[in-house]
Amino acid sequence: MEYSKKPLSLSDQIDKLTSRGLIIDNRELTKRYLSNISYYRLRAYTYPFQNNEEGANHEFIRKDIHFSDVIDLYCFDRRLRTLIFNAIEKIEVAVRTKIVQIYSEATGDSNWYEDESLFKDDSFWINEKDESTGRIEKKEVFQYDVLMDDIASEVKRSNEDFIKHFYGKYSEPKNPPAWMTLEVISFGTLSRLFELLKKSSMKDQIAKELGLPDDRILANWLHAIAVLRNCCAHHSRIWNRRYIVSVKLSYNTTYPFIDRDTIKLIRSNKLFAVLSCIKYFSDIISPGSDLKRNFLSLLGDGGQLLSMKEMGFPANWKYLDVWKDK
Repeated sequence: MEYSKKPLSLSDQIDKLTSRGLIIDNRELTKRYLSNISYYRLRAYTYPFQNNEEGANHEFIRKDIHFSDVIDLYCFDRRLRTLIFNAIEKIEVAVRTKIVQIYSEATGDSNWYEDESLFKDDSFWINEKDESTGRIEKKEVFQYDVLMDDIASEVKRSNEDFIKHFYGKYSEPKNPPAWMTLEVISFGTLSRLFELLKKSSMKDQIAKELGLPDDRILANWLHAIAVLRNCCAHHSRIWNRRYIVSVKLSYNTTYPFIDRDTIKLIRSNKLFAVLSCIKYFSDIISPGSDLKRNFLSLLGDGGQLLSMKEMGFPANWKYLDVWKDK
């Protein structure tokens, strides 16, 4: 099927929105917004309120929605991304620090991440063409090898002075020590590294220091937070997204979190689930965190389209242990 949609002028974009039932109060102001925030980007914020069934014309289901309401929701989402990104930064720094310190000290090896014996031997199979025969054959790929390739690639791309200094001054070992390497890899790669580490007293200690009884729960939370972080970093919509990682919410945490009955009702792939994990970590890493206060302040500017339910928030969220004022 050939893609046949043609580009639209700003005026045509406004006409299209109007024909679908969106109320435009100020055409010139709308044009200025669309010249700085693309029609396609804003589409993510109008989509939930349109009829998107096959054959439909994407008309707005509600007839009281103004363009300014869409902008309010867009601006709320943008400010929410900034708030969450700043909260994740503290978690990311703390997790890097704990992994590096605990494993470096316990192993006595500055390059312990290159010790394959510390990692699981997880693998997966891919189809690969044999160039000599032309046949497609199965090939086993080990997760550790993929991880090391990704780490090497990210270190190579790094523009940090300390990485350049290491390669300029030292010939052995071949790669920088863990406290340099793990400082420059992405949070997503770091979360994969933690998940791939074998169960050990070192891994348990990291989970314990972050208030969790099980390293598998921590690995899942880190993965979920890394996915959300990437959405924030790439300016993607986050408020009502269904995330690719479902959070394993635990009632058996070191500090009060969320009760068992409420956990059963929470949609684990929505924002509230992962945001509660961020709040839990923030209270441990940065006691007195103003995450809740700042979030409540944001809610007041969300506009009429903002739905707490679409973000996965239960009605009693403010009274859950992790969200109570400390």
